[in-house]
Amino acid sequence: MKSSDFTSMTPDQLDDQLVKLKKEQFNLRFQRASGQLENTARVRQVRRDIARVMTMARQKRAGSTTTAKGA
Repeated sequence: MKSSDFTSMTPDQLDDQLVKLKKEQFNLRFQRASGQLENTARVRQVRRDIARVMTMARQKRAGSTTTAKGA
């Protein structure tokens, strides 16, 4: 996914997406260990998507707290 896909999500949706990606990463690790992993590039994609989601969630939470303090 692209980072633009994550910008329109709420922090709760980002948390749900993070859980989904972590489960996929877990399954990919098991597939790699057992020799059943066909698309090895997917491991890297998922890892980077996790980082994107965590970054967007952190930015949204920081932005929501600064606007709440300013009000």
